[in-house]
Amino acid sequence: MCRILAFSLTAFLAMVMAGHAADDVLPPANIIFVTSTGFWEESGDPLEVLDLTGEAKTDETADVPAGKAADAQKQRGYYKLIAVRQPDGNAHIYLQQIASTPEGPKVVTSAELEEFSAMKAYVTDIRPETSDGISTQPGLFATVYLKTDPAATEPETWTVLIDDIGDIRIERETN
Repeated sequence: MCRILAFSLTAFLAMVMAGHAADDVLPPANIIFVTSTGFWEESGDPLEVLDLTGEAKTDETADVPAGKAADAQKQRGYYKLIAVRQPDGNAHIYLQQIASTPEGPKVVTSAELEEFSAMKAYVTDIRPETSDGISTQPGLFATVYLKTDPAATEPETWTVLIDDIGDIRIERETN
């Protein structure tokens, strides 16, 4: 089932990136929430390149013009959380790292957040830290609202945190 979902989501993203008109592309009906938030950025520090003699070369001594190797390696982008309803009504949540490229958004990584899947929860909302789209620090902070018992009146709140070095934490809110 997860492979079918991954294929459907990949096919959907491929159609969007291929430039089809919005009227021609519809997301799968089982995607119930999508939140894009936060940002990540690689340092772009130049990597050492070994020449044929095994001697290390930097941008200044490599065959690439100064600064070009670092620019080619530097990537930045944002995160996306996707809640996908399963046939039993529960939801699985996926975290994607999206690169912002001159050609458009590109999925760098995509992973299921197993902590949520193990709960067999009903996701009722996912919200970013702010809705203005401006993050001053790299990372991600989002709140997931869910119910492990569909008869519960109030949802539980969980946070998904990614710090500036990429470590991921999933915690129940304690307020």
